[in-house]
Amino acid sequence: MKAYKDLSKEELLSLKAELEATYEDAKGKGLKLDMSRGKPGASQLDMGMALLDTLNSGSDMKTVDGMDVRNYGGLDGITEAKQLMADLMGVKPENVIVCGNASLQIMYDTVSRSVTHGVMGSTPWCKLDKVKFLCPAPGYDRHFAITQHFGIEMITVPMTPQGPDMDMVERLVAEDETIKGIWCVPKYSNPQGYSYSEETVKRFAALKPAAKDFRIFWDNAYAIHHLYDDRQDEILDILSECEKAGNPDMVYEFSSTSKVSFSGAGIAAIASSQGNLADMKKSLTIQTIGFNKVNQLQHARYFKNIDGLKAHMRKHADLLRPKFQTVLSILDKELGGLEIGTWTNPNGGYFISFQALDGCAKAIVAKCKEAGMVLTNAGATYPYGVDPQDSNIRIAPSFPTPEEMAQATELFVLCVKLVSVEKLLENK
Repeated sequence: MKAYKDLSKEELLSLKAELEATYEDAKGKGLKLDMSRGKPGASQLDMGMALLDTLNSGSDMKTVDGMDVRNYGGLDGITEAKQLMADLMGVKPENVIVCGNASLQIMYDTVSRSVTHGVMGSTPWCKLDKVKFLCPAPGYDRHFAITQHFGIEMITVPMTPQGPDMDMVERLVAEDETIKGIWCVPKYSNPQGYSYSEETVKRFAALKPAAKDFRIFWDNAYAIHHLYDDRQDEILDILSECEKAGNPDMVYEFSSTSKVSFSGAGIAAIASSQGNLADMKKSLTIQTIGFNKVNQLQHARYFKNIDGLKAHMRKHADLLRPKFQTVLSILDKELGGLEIGTWTNPNGGYFISFQALDGCAKAIVAKCKEAGMVLTNAGATYPYGVDPQDSNIRIAPSFPTPEEMAQATELFVLCVKLVSVEKLLENK
């Protein structure tokens, strides 16, 4: 297949007319497709319905160590839930606090607490003239939304298949004490599906920040979210690596069962050093007497242990894998060799990252929307919603059915082709 850039102006004009006719046909179909967010599909949610039968009015409501989950107390979370979440993250249970239903809320609270009360005795960020965060990009839009909400200046750090550009990270944190944190999705990153290499994790653990209250916000959202049995990424435990490097307090790690059990009704946890957790509890004891221990017990009894979690995740993978393979096969078939886009082929997580020709992402997303398909806004994967190259598009295959996914991807490649031809004609 001939690359589009090698076509003559006449060939491009002929192709444009052909693609426009096909696009008009697609618009006439009245499609309503949603690939905007990484939501589990209905079939995935149906798999966990037995979780709701784990506890009933006749159940023993006491934990393994005798706590009645219907009553007050248990700020850290119940013992069996702490063990479950510790095993999910690959850390020790004594380094875990099990909170409410969403890791995003823990991240928000952790930033908010740093702004109003500081970190382990340091000056509250609200009293500083300038506070900055490093933001590996493409990245997770909701991370960027938190820091933007608090008026924190965001600095884009380029992502590589091994993780963030660590030369840049090391240099910036060492020379600028106004840099207080960095957002990280270390495993099957959102949106590219990259996993941080051993070297990257070790370099994170060995950082020498100018700010003593600098923290790594390690959002391990996809810790057990593999797509394949024989292609599974593994990453080093950042907590133990930080301890070895003499930086035990430098990381907050977050995780949840939002894409394991029920989104919005799972359990979420933070893992960190004893010093960080003690600092966090000063506010937590005022904020709450304890989180939802009934839900924690329900999850612990249903999944039992890490093996139960992994067995459940294999069922998720069986439902997700065909959707990812559908997208990837259509991208390969329709766009391979045209040199108008590249895309990732992740081993896990919830997204495929598509890199269009520079200056084309917004137009592609707009064309898709006009024809009945909603994608995440172009630019959302960058701080302030601004992709300097206007080229990155996040594809979320999880929510549509496999049939809808094929239909959506066919429409997507049509829009990529049409916008790319228009862009190339501008330059002819």
